Amino acid sequence: MVKLNNEYGSINIAKGVFMLLTGDAATNCFGVKGMTVRSVSDGLVHLLKRESMGKGVRITYNDDNTISIDLHIAVDQDLNIPVVCESIIYEVRYKVAKGTGVEVKRIDIFVDSMIIG
Repeated sequence: MVKLNNEYGSINIAKGVFMLLTGDAATNCFGVKGMTVRSVSDGLVHLLKRESMGKGVRITYNDDNTISIDLHIAVDQDLNIPVVCESIIYEVRYKVAKGTGVEVKRIDIFVDSMIIG
């Protein structure tokens, strides 16, 4: 949990808030089909439904009160993946900082699947 202090007291922000903001920002970017998760039982990558997209996000708290984010995504076919990822990084960093006031130190994106059609 990230703790922010101000003159009125403190605010504690749970991982779920960061996961929701991150998943929403990433899936609204052009070319992103959705968040993914790798099944432990069969090792296959599964596209997540909108309501469970937080499972494709991992939040790590840093000592300097910032966070680092790992994203697992599926993208459309025939896209320039580095350009799509740059767009995601910008959008996630902006929306998380705007919504929580917490700086995002690092974002790592794992493109687990490419969806045809």
